[in-house]
Amino acid sequence: MDEDIDKNSILALFDFDGTITNKDSLFDFLKFSVGSTDYYVKLFLLIPVFLKFFMGKISNSQAKEKVFKFFYKDWPIDKFQKVSNNYSLNKINLIVKKSAVEKIEWHKKNNHQIIIVSASIENYLEEWCRQNQLELLGTKLEILENKITGKFITPNCNGEEKVKRIQNRINLSEFNLIYAYGNSKGDLPMLNLADFKYYKNFK
Repeated sequence: MDEDIDKNSILALFDFDGTITNKDSLFDFLKFSVGSTDYYVKLFLLIPVFLKFFMGKISNSQAKEKVFKFFYKDWPIDKFQKVSNNYSLNKINLIVKKSAVEKIEWHKKNNHQIIIVSASIENYLEEWCRQNQLELLGTKLEILENKITGKFITPNCNGEEKVKRIQNRINLSEFNLIYAYGNSKGDLPMLNLADFKYYKNFK
């Protein structure tokens, strides 16, 4: 790398699920938040939603919103955030890939700006990101009268939405180099922003 390049003008963009983690954090969090029995009962009752998704009758975002509404509608946000923080601080480190964490640490050591860009709900990633000094862009929940409605107030942070959220947060032209890491087709628009693209890089 050119020694004249200002390290502070280098950006690293990381997808979360499947890139940093070895499993889908959404279902891991759902199970953690309500317990195994309630989790499997709810998944069984949601089979019609999953069938509509696999048949292409509803989008990934619509299916995800229906799942979240079924699990958490009318939950007090204080209760939800407490569970989210507990998961973030005590469970996420159990599902992260060592190689991904090592790459994050390399970027931190070199003073690069790092942003986690994830379709996951921000609430249950916030504390893990804060603990690791990482910025976060994720899907945001709608809260009315201190309760979860089950709806999202932002589009699901996936595909082109990742690019929109990144561009709304920062001016990409200010960076001399951009790294991006992802593992699915929903990450490809974000990867296309980068000078160095890494797809399914961490094992």
